[in-house]
Amino acid sequence: MRIIVLDDEELALESMMDAVRKCVPDADIKGFGYAEDVLEYLEDNTCDCAFLDVEMSGMNGVDLARLLKEKDSHINIIFSTGYTEYRGEAFDMHASGYILKPITPEKVRKELENLRYPVKDDKRITIRCFGNFEVFIDSVPVQFKYNRTKELLAYLVDRKGVLCSNGEIMAVLFEDDDHDNYLRSLRKDLLDTFSSSGINDVFVQQRGKLGIVPSMVKCDYFDWCDGKRIGNQYRGEYMMQYSWAEDTNALLDE
Repeated sequence: MRIIVLDDEELALESMMDAVRKCVPDADIKGFGYAEDVLEYLEDNTCDCAFLDVEMSGMNGVDLARLLKEKDSHINIIFSTGYTEYRGEAFDMHASGYILKPITPEKVRKELENLRYPVKDDKRITIRCFGNFEVFIDSVPVQFKYNRTKELLAYLVDRKGVLCSNGEIMAVLFEDDDHDNYLRSLRKDLLDTFSSSGINDVFVQQRGKLGIVPSMVKCDYFDWCDGKRIGNQYRGEYMMQYSWAEDTNALLDE
């Protein structure tokens, strides 16, 4: 998510940026003290959401919002102010939200959870761990040649990017280490399945080791562990079809 924050008071700007960062740590956040700098930045860049202070010297937040809406009618505008009299103007221009100062992460999170225009994630791979384990490419369920390939992927996801040795994987999936040829087939199936969709950089390989690159996928489990819980609801169920996932489920319960 690409977010801009505008406030001509330095402390207020830092406070807003800190609150936004706590809610969406992986977002691309840019802060500005002048509306003109925002317009210059957006000449060559895009933005999903703009937190705009209303009362400013020079161009105020409402006037800037009108210009931003002319450039992109689906930009999410969230006004921040210490006054309530601008609510009518915010409503008229279909702003996404309105925050009364002082700014808190709780107020920011509430607005981000209810954006007028949902932000489309640019990651092609979506992994769901809460409930049963499922994986999608471009919103389509992935079909592997072998059923155990899906379980191999699930274990790599459970390890959150750690390079897993062949011996470790076999001990978990097969409860012994005497399945070298089968594991080799599963690894090939896994890599070939993603490669056939033009995805070649989601796994890290070393001699006898394999791991997933967490930043390349959208995953409810990863987001939950990182504190990004917007839209990611854990209800006591994690990779329910795999018995080895019970340890992680117990940790999530805690």
